[in-house]
Amino acid sequence: MAYGQHIDGATADGVPLRAAVFEERQVRAAAGLLMVLGAIAFFVALLDHDYLLLRIVSVFMLVEFAIRVTVGIHVSPAGLLARLLTRRYPPEWVSAKPKRFAWSIGVGIAGAMSIITNAGITGWLPRTLCIICLVFLWLESVLGFCVGCELYGFMVKRGMASVDPAYEVCAGGACALPAVAPPAMAVPDAPPVAFAEARAPAD
Repeated sequence: MAYGQHIDGATADGVPLRAAVFEERQVRAAAGLLMVLGAIAFFVALLDHDYLLLRIVSVFMLVEFAIRVTVGIHVSPAGLLARLLTRRYPPEWVSAKPKRFAWSIGVGIAGAMSIITNAGITGWLPRTLCIICLVFLWLESVLGFCVGCELYGFMVKRGMASVDPAYEVCAGGACALPAVAPPAMAVPDAPPVAFAEARAPAD
């Protein structure tokens, strides 16, 4: 099964996209849904010391991000709901690979939260991880700032990750590679100019 969505005729700034893409508005709406769900679970655990909802939400987020990484957001639970919320708006396509990298970070955080909370560990560790996750989701949903995409773009620009056709465009230019200046044209040496030898006039 191919990863992401391959849309015939999809363009970004007039440039045809060859690689798999996702719809940016759907991604941001899904991030907002997870942020609200996570915030509710966080404050219930913080104020009421009831960690049941936080355990459930942590496992749900792990499943959600795992589906995104393996198949794509277009089939994940939050992604399907987000698609219904954004279906009236024109699509804004972004490359799938940087989003996949960002969601891999989500798998790591949600996986750690699932283990920690279901193991009965409380205190600063789950709170810190939860706050980090909520901040990342807020940046994505409200500001359109994908932390994982920015990190992926940094890695590619520094040669730490390979450049391939799946890396074309991201929201906010996170995937835009710096333009490579064309090689300078060699200027041929000017031919020597012959000067007539000055002669003194004859007497």
